[in-house]
Amino acid sequence: MRVVFGLLCIILPLTAAGVPRDEYRARRTELRKSIDGVVVLFGSTESEDLHDAFYQEPNFFYLSGWMEPGAVLILTPREEVFFLPPLDEHDERYNGHRTRTEDKDVQVKTGFEKVLPRAALESQFRRISEGYGKIYIMPDSSLPDAYMSPGMAKKLARLVPMHQTASAADLIAGFRVKKSPAEIDLIRKATDATVAAHLAGWKAVKPGLFEYQLAAVMVNTYSQLGCERSAYAPIVGSGPNGVVLHYSANRRRMDSGEVTVVDVGAECSGYTSDVTRTVPVNGKFSPRERELYEIVLGAEKAAIAAAKPGARVRGDGQTLYKIAYDYINTHGQDRHGQPLGKYFNHGLSHFIGLDVHDPGDINVPLQPGMVISIEPGVYIPEENIGIRIEDTVVVTETGVDVLSSALPKEPGEIERLIGK
Repeated sequence: MRVVFGLLCIILPLTAAGVPRDEYRARRTELRKSIDGVVVLFGSTESEDLHDAFYQEPNFFYLSGWMEPGAVLILTPREEVFFLPPLDEHDERYNGHRTRTEDKDVQVKTGFEKVLPRAALESQFRRISEGYGKIYIMPDSSLPDAYMSPGMAKKLARLVPMHQTASAADLIAGFRVKKSPAEIDLIRKATDATVAAHLAGWKAVKPGLFEYQLAAVMVNTYSQLGCERSAYAPIVGSGPNGVVLHYSANRRRMDSGEVTVVDVGAECSGYTSDVTRTVPVNGKFSPRERELYEIVLGAEKAAIAAAKPGARVRGDGQTLYKIAYDYINTHGQDRHGQPLGKYFNHGLSHFIGLDVHDPGDINVPLQPGMVISIEPGVYIPEENIGIRIEDTVVVTETGVDVLSSALPKEPGEIERLIGK
């Protein structure tokens, strides 16, 4: 598997190619065909928290590909208008030059024919809304105002009090759930970088290493491979921390005789990956750790084998979740002789895309182009053992393609690579 890591370092570009400009325009065209009102989307504003870099609101990015703060987008069946914030010399001294409506090539830069200053937003919104009775607005009450200027969405809605309002997030989620070939390519690149990061991390694992040191090795690896940030806060949970599902403090020292849940993924050009492996700190699973690991691995293999178009993750009948749960519940016991199903205490899958937990109804039948996680787990606090195995997969015409298949998950293979 050292060869795999070396190849990944060679084939991955320093920066991943993005989605073509024409695809963003095509997405907006399809959305406009489906609506009976006005869609208003606010891009993120510049973060004032020095811990956070700028992060574009995902729905706004999905339709625009725009990565500068403070923009607004209005879509109707007949037109689309893009608004840019005014020149702020103080802001630009700190954060750099921003595109302005006065720029001669502003249409080329933004990909929009009609680009106006944000000062015209309210008057344009009034004009555009006169021909419609419904407003789809984003963010809505279910999303944080941190994505936008506080209160702007509510302020616009008050300008047309007789209009019906709906969530633009729910509307756009239906389009985001199936990925285009360009999106799948970016998720694949993020996954390849994630696999390389896990392999690099395994080489560093040893008793006495702190969880944050392992996370640092992995983040550095996919950063060097051209991924701009982590898809989520790295989760490195050793010993008792492994039973905490979203543990991300990463402050504990890893000790011999423990396993560590390593749930770390990269984000490349806005698209994410989600991969988890559980590894023995001293390079060798104990008999009990190996028993539990092989149970979880068997459950994951069974779910992956059953995943195909038309299958359901949750719901009635023989779902992927039920397949995984039944496998865990009929293999092995806890210290009290009870089945292990109750220790599988989270969902099996979620969509993956611009968000690592991408929007959409995971209970609908799977379709080609959907990208999901498959991640059974067992967490036994009494034994200080948590086991999770997770892969990123894309649904194909006949089954699934496991994008993270290059990362070993057989216990013997993992043991051969830890600390090597």
